[in-house]
Amino acid sequence: MAQEPPAQDQMHYEALAQEALRGVVKSALKRAAAPDGLPGAHHFYITFKTKAPGVSGPNDLLGKYPDEMTIVLQHQYWDLAPGETFFSVTLKFGGQPKRLSVPYAAVTRFYDPSVQFLLQFEAPAAAAEAEPKPPAAEAAPAETDPDAPNVVSLDTFRKK
Repeated sequence: MAQEPPAQDQMHYEALAQEALRGVVKSALKRAAAPDGLPGAHHFYITFKTKAPGVSGPNDLLGKYPDEMTIVLQHQYWDLAPGETFFSVTLKFGGQPKRLSVPYAAVTRFYDPSVQFLLQFEAPAAAAEAEPKPPAAEAAPAETDPDAPNVVSLDTFRKK
């Protein structure tokens, strides 16, 4: 008897699972943004693709990390704002406060070492395959550097 080939996954279960697990990241960040902050010894290492669509931050900072960047939310973070599709946070780099906005889809790793909890995600397909688009006018670097990272304004993704 001939075997039939396996059915094609038209439900895209892997993508659905990735999206659901990113919901864990969003929920953890919402707890961390509460007035009491992170409970106990919890703290987060969050790795994200710096060139993924929707990632924004200072060009000088993102330029130092042309592929991925890991941030730590532990003692010194401010204005953590977890939204529905992205989160924003202010961290100090070189003693200077800098604001980052990261879509959950750009996150590739979420780790809480206090309880050895790790989630790893596939890299965003759009960031891996898409060619860089010209940056928005308000986010354009002062100099024309072809190696400068492209920053996309989150205003294009916000509901109006």
